[in-house]
Amino acid sequence: KSYRRTHGSHKNERRPGSVGACATPSRILKGKRMAGRMGHVTNTALNLTIVSSDVENGVLAIKGAIPGPKGSIVLVRSAVKGA
Repeated sequence: KSYRRTHGSHKNERRPGSVGACATPSRILKGKRMAGRMGHVTNTALNLTIVSSDVENGVLAIKGAIPGPKGSIVLVRSAVKGA
């Protein structure tokens, strides 16, 4: 049990609480920013350095963080922007 982060909370430590206005719209408008994961979006990571490569095993060691889940496909290409 891990409630009561504020006085008078009712089992809502990790819930947003009230998100809508009072009586005038009486609904939540479209496009309301709320918490959640981002969708399946292509990301680009810039300025990553290739440390080493193993052609026999198909392994490429890159210095820096690569976005995406484990086992996903990564496209490596030369920089489009001038250095």
